[in-house]
Amino acid sequence: MPKIEEEIESSLALSEPTKYKVLLHNDDYTTMDFVVEVLMGIFHKNIAQSEQIMLGIHQSGKAVCGIYSYEIAQTKVYQVKQLAKGSGFPLLATLEEE
Repeated sequence: MPKIEEEIESSLALSEPTKYKVLLHNDDYTTMDFVVEVLMGIFHKNIAQSEQIMLGIHQSGKAVCGIYSYEIAQTKVYQVKQLAKGSGFPLLATLEEE
């Protein structure tokens, strides 16, 4: 294969897209039951996983709820914000690069 084609192919090599962690943060007002509901409804965790993550949030101040592409992580953060706001809780969700 000619050198030019090799250079083009190597410059077109695909890389894995960056993944983002969605974190929930502890606060003094959001109930543990609501956090479990969020984890089950938005992050599709089962009850045992939800309770384990909720306890991690409570004990450590924050915990990872899932790892997603940027667009999906951003959507999850928005869904948490809307659901929490609608339910009267200040639950904070953030994303950070993995």
